[in-house]
Amino acid sequence: MIQRKIGDPVGEAASLNGLGAAYNSLGEYKQAIDFYEQSLVIQREIGDPVGESISLNNLGETLFKINQFPEAEAKLRASIIIRETLRSKLVNNDHKVSIFETQISAYRLLQQVLVAQNKYNEALEISEMSRTRAFAELLQQNLFTTDSTANEPTNTLSIPRIQQIAHQKNSTIVEYSIIDSDNLYIWVIQPNGNITHRAANLEPLNQQNQSLEQIILKTRISIGVDEIDDKKNKINLEPEYNRDETGGYPLLKILYQILIEPIADLLPTDPNSLVIFIPHYEIFLVPFTALQSANNRYLIEDHTILSAPSIQVLEQTSEHHQNIKGLRQAALIVGDPTIAAKFQENPYKLRQLSRAKEAAEAIATILGTAAISGENATKAAILDQMLNTRIIHLSAHGLLDDFQGSGIPGTIILAASGDTDDGALNAAEILQLKLNSELVVLSACSTGRGKITGDGVNGLSRCFILAGVPSIIISLWNMGAVSAKLLMTEFYQNLARGDNRAAALRRAMLTTKERFPSPIAWAAFTLIGETEILSLETQPIDLRKLKMSLPDNYTPEEIVKGLTKLLRISEPKLFVNDLPGLDVSSTDRVNTIAEKIKAWCETRPSIEENLENEIEQCGPGGNCDDPPEEIEREFMETMIENQIRLGLSRPSIPVVETDDSGTESVED
Repeated sequence: MIQRKIGDPVGEAASLNGLGAAYNSLGEYKQAIDFYEQSLVIQREIGDPVGESISLNNLGETLFKINQFPEAEAKLRASIIIRETLRSKLVNNDHKVSIFETQISAYRLLQQVLVAQNKYNEALEISEMSRTRAFAELLQQNLFTTDSTANEPTNTLSIPRIQQIAHQKNSTIVEYSIIDSDNLYIWVIQPNGNITHRAANLEPLNQQNQSLEQIILKTRISIGVDEIDDKKNKINLEPEYNRDETGGYPLLKILYQILIEPIADLLPTDPNSLVIFIPHYEIFLVPFTALQSANNRYLIEDHTILSAPSIQVLEQTSEHHQNIKGLRQAALIVGDPTIAAKFQENPYKLRQLSRAKEAAEAIATILGTAAISGENATKAAILDQMLNTRIIHLSAHGLLDDFQGSGIPGTIILAASGDTDDGALNAAEILQLKLNSELVVLSACSTGRGKITGDGVNGLSRCFILAGVPSIIISLWNMGAVSAKLLMTEFYQNLARGDNRAAALRRAMLTTKERFPSPIAWAAFTLIGETEILSLETQPIDLRKLKMSLPDNYTPEEIVKGLTKLLRISEPKLFVNDLPGLDVSSTDRVNTIAEKIKAWCETRPSIEENLENEIEQCGPGGNCDDPPEEIEREFMETMIENQIRLGLSRPSIPVVETDDSGTESVED
């Protein structure tokens, strides 16, 4: 070997590792082990801990392949000890997250090795060790430690402590761990301390020839969420994944089969009992509340649901909540801040949300305070009031941009104040705050999104928790302002009645679902963290005042596209008795179709408010960029599809045909 002859031990060790990898790929495992061990000896001699850890990891993987599980376990544990030592010496939190992402294979392999030996509880400990480590350490530093202990690593959770947390919270904890494309582990920790390990059912993925990430993204698309790929192109949905004639969503059912069905017998039968989901990587994007069983029953109908980035973070937020709860009554309610001109233009195209202002005013009435909106809702004013507030409710636009280049995506758009302040409240700015609020509600768009790593979702939700908030409600997509208004007013009313936070959110979702059947309109919000009862002194409001009518300022394009999408994603019961009454023709143009839709909606208030909710999503607004003829074509196709789906004898829309000479004829 050339490196050996020229006295290059670093290069020699690397070459030996490379030879080991080559033999490993060929299935020549004994030869691979021999080269890995030679590399390991050199790395120890020259004091190369990174290389040593890599060789130990490679040895563990190869030993696992030949079923030498105890030996593989020893190598992988040794590799992890080195990695933990290296990580603990880092000062920068972002560096800790980054290095952890390069080292995750050892934690995944060790879980597999332990499961192969039926050491399910020990595998759960490693699953916990493999997530939110930097998050938990930073949270510990921010909330609990003195200066002298600020840089000490946070201890990982033992099985007895995990069992104690489930008991103290009287909750069923469900933790997922993505190992690879063929293995997804699930642990269920019940309040009585029983711990059960199950493997997720990945057969539906094989049947669809899709990855878990693809299925999750397409599930969101199937209920009306817009998703883009890595090249910023819109992801389209195959027709077989559209909502069916029974009101079922095929992909919501597939995710239920994968994530819920294997553990359904372990979940509580009392719908008021708490179930805490601990997601992993892309599972953070799953709308658990909307997952559908085979009989079209949503998970929220049977369970009270919340989530946490990890069991350790759940413990920390609960402990912090005990230190701050009941300190004050004050509430900060913000709705529809004035949007700076730059955010009203491309590429953002944001517009004012009058329904968000109305919702804020209703919530403020419930909580006995005044809402802040319009030009008064500046970033400076809101930041000042955040510091001494028990409840913070922000009903505004949100973006996934990282304007400051901090590496933490997430921005809430507040009102500008002056030429140098555009009103953008960034995640990195929130991270610098000391809030000690008991509850923050981000009733904005996609506030639950961010950069997903093994350390959780790096975005707005993480930053608010690190700033001292033990309980936060975020959105998984751009929710309609109309349904959000109803849901959030119901949520606070339920809190006032004595419901805990998770139960209050569940009841609000179920109430909203009755008026807005599509999951996109009620399933976006997720509660993270603490769920204790929040004692409030509140004022009753008349929810009947939340009745809406279709505003006059919508463009024809918005109205037609809005109804097209609503027809595609809504349950049939919303239209089954009314669709024949919409008298449109394939010769109608966008303006005519829009006028007919408005007239049709006047006597159909349920459809009207669902249509407004679709148009009033908390995302980009303004005129549609699609050409009118494309909008017309999609609308007509969707109308015919729905008429057939609803069992009408024949489409009521005349079909326009063109012969070879270009002459049009109408066939009834």
